[in-house]
Amino acid sequence: MDLLAQLLVNGLVNGSHYALLGLSFGLIFGPTRITHFAHGPLATLAAYVGWWAAQRGVPLELALLAGIGSGALIGILCYQYLYEPFERSGSPALVILIGSLGLYIVVENFIGAVFGTDTKVLPNPPSQVFLIGPVVITQVQAMQVFALISSAIALGLFLGKTRFGRAVLAMNDNIEMARVVGIDTDRIALLVFALGSAIAACAALLILMRDGASSHMGFNFVFMGFVAVVVGGIGSLRGAIAGGYALGLVESLGMWKIPSEWQSSIAFVVLFLVLLFRPQGLFAGRQ
Repeated sequence: MDLLAQLLVNGLVNGSHYALLGLSFGLIFGPTRITHFAHGPLATLAAYVGWWAAQRGVPLELALLAGIGSGALIGILCYQYLYEPFERSGSPALVILIGSLGLYIVVENFIGAVFGTDTKVLPNPPSQVFLIGPVVITQVQAMQVFALISSAIALGLFLGKTRFGRAVLAMNDNIEMARVVGIDTDRIALLVFALGSAIAACAALLILMRDGASSHMGFNFVFMGFVAVVVGGIGSLRGAIAGGYALGLVESLGMWKIPSEWQSSIAFVVLFLVLLFRPQGLFAGRQ
């Protein structure tokens, strides 16, 4: 029973990470319908900015803020200089997708060339450990759960209580109708790219603190975020969060019975089953 309790907690922690990625990916994809596959490497780049700052003696809190801020700025630049020109020229979705994949490759190779391909760790990462009954949870794991909860609450208030938030929801429902009623969709797209990229940078920085960062970890970010969105239901931010938690719990509990060499395939199996039996997602239509 102690093992099961620990696996459940680990599943909730990993689920918080996947939900944060799903929230960031879904926040961008829902209103813009852009499959932003460069999302992962760009979040990785933001984490490397935080690592670089910490290596030069910047206090950890400020280094993390620098990483999150750079993530938001990178997201804005990505939309302004890659996706917006494509959309203004009327490029089909396939061309935009190819552009995103091209940026993925460029950024990942840029990180490897500039910072190297070895794993980067913070000089003094948070290392406190909490013992709650039979369950062990680290300080960074607790921070991952807190990051998801605080991001979800803040985003919910923003979407429900502000004019810009309601414009995001209008674009999420019907981007053409949003344009007809006078919403500046380019401005809102910049906003969601900034917010989504900042959230993804936060997730990447937490992984930097927990496990260290590598130039290739962007694939895991974009894939797990994509799976969380598909499992929860495309267009539903609550669904993206629920999909992330479902993925984390299934993956963690799978360790109880499934051999370790099969662990990496669990997300693929979950994605396949959802697409086969409920392609609209488990929570489709819920904001």
